[in-house]
Amino acid sequence: MIITNYSGILLFLVIAIILAVIVFAIPYLLSYKTIDREKFSSYECGFNPFKDSRNEFEIKFYLVAILFLIFDLEISFLFPFIMCLDQLTIVGVGSMFIFLLVLTVGFYYEWKKGSLDWE
Repeated sequence: MIITNYSGILLFLVIAIILAVIVFAIPYLLSYKTIDREKFSSYECGFNPFKDSRNEFEIKFYLVAILFLIFDLEISFLFPFIMCLDQLTIVGVGSMFIFLLVLTVGFYYEWKKGSLDWE
């Protein structure tokens, strides 16, 4: 029967749901709850905020964050390459060399463009 093939997965799913409910329910039920005016006040680095929270940020913050994500993801492609380095042919090594070349050219471009400078 088809159910017996998936009974192990169903069992693990039920156990995972039960454990998740327990992990969230026990601290909620046992925690000390007090409604305090200071608890619900605005807090930013120990003092009240200067401006509205919807103020504009410089584009530099977003550019640095996007550059970090791009280069971080590209570097993560190097780990599988390193793990199977002894099994690769010249085509695999060449394609990784091209990948690293593009990565280096992109990094050099961003550096010369001034996107990595923090003023």
